[in-house]
Amino acid sequence: MCCRSVSQAFHYLTCRLKDKKWDSRRMLSSGGMPSSHSATVTALATAIGLEEGAGASSFAIAVVLACVVMYDATGIRLHAGRQAELLNQIVCELPPEHPVANVRPLRDSLGHTPLQVAAGALLGCLVAFLLRTST
Repeated sequence: MCCRSVSQAFHYLTCRLKDKKWDSRRMLSSGGMPSSHSATVTALATAIGLEEGAGASSFAIAVVLACVVMYDATGIRLHAGRQAELLNQIVCELPPEHPVANVRPLRDSLGHTPLQVAAGALLGCLVAFLLRTST
């Protein structure tokens, strides 16, 4: 949980730097820099590897989980977000009398770029190492 909190705080700060405004919703939303999902699963795998060793079956399971989560973030969720962005644009161009012209926009910040996932993975490793050395 610590790693996700650190990552979400980075979301908040990067949003502030990029958009020049504070947006408290960024603390709980998905997407953005760095990937909190990647940070969390990488921290888990790193912590298990440090505690039980790279030969442990639990470490292998954690690595596979991390790979699936990071693949999903850069593939499926990223492309779903791009499709949502395009659909929102299409809906905005519909005439007001169209039945779907007044629907709530779809969330388009769903996935992550490979750079955001890599940054999250590095953050996760760093947090796991720091927590390991502090205990």
